[in-house]
Amino acid sequence: MVATSTFADPAQRAGKGTMRSLSIAGPAGKLESILNQGDHAAKFSALVCHPHPSGGGTMHNKVVYHAMKALNAPKFGLQWPVLRFNFRGTGLSEGEHDGRAEAGDVQAALRWLESQFKRPVVVVGFSFGTAMALLACCGQSTSNVHAIAALGLPTRTQNREYHYSFLSHSTIPTLFLSGDRDRFAPAPDLRHLAATTAEPKKLVLVPGADHFFTGQLEAMQNELAGWLKEQGT
Repeated sequence: MVATSTFADPAQRAGKGTMRSLSIAGPAGKLESILNQGDHAAKFSALVCHPHPSGGGTMHNKVVYHAMKALNAPKFGLQWPVLRFNFRGTGLSEGEHDGRAEAGDVQAALRWLESQFKRPVVVVGFSFGTAMALLACCGQSTSNVHAIAALGLPTRTQNREYHYSFLSHSTIPTLFLSGDRDRFAPAPDLRHLAATTAEPKKLVLVPGADHFFTGQLEAMQNELAGWLKEQGT
């Protein structure tokens, strides 16, 4: 996919810690995006997907931002280039919200990262972004995804339950990371989901944390970065 920004090889030309605004071509139109550059020698690039737009979710959400920092900031020891984007119909992204077709937006972002950096990709989602990331990477045929971190994966809302049966056949290493007080992902639901997900997988419940990891964002970052290092990254 071709970005509207002018840099040709971000893996080599940009320095550490820089940030670029750009748009990438998605299936419903242009997707507003931000790329946080990392170490030019990084082994991986990363994608972080935001929560539900109807609840105000954007790529600037605090959980999304702190997840990006865990992947990009030198203090966590990874320093990867990280792409965030707004789903269709959010911010300056074109198209209209669908609720499932956003998995295609994730795949477009993955293709852009692969074309620009030519290295394996780690995908992190939060809430709705997690659901779309899992659907894009595990529910359909994908390549070059090294690992997936599912933050605050919703299993139920007031009016609906969500099921991810396709995870029983996934071979991508998966981290389920939620607060043990997450009302959209009760601990028993997540334990059952993790138990029925194919290996390799891991479930971490942050003590005292709610859906948004309120007061526990650093704990979330440490768990995320620590697990990724365990995956040989």
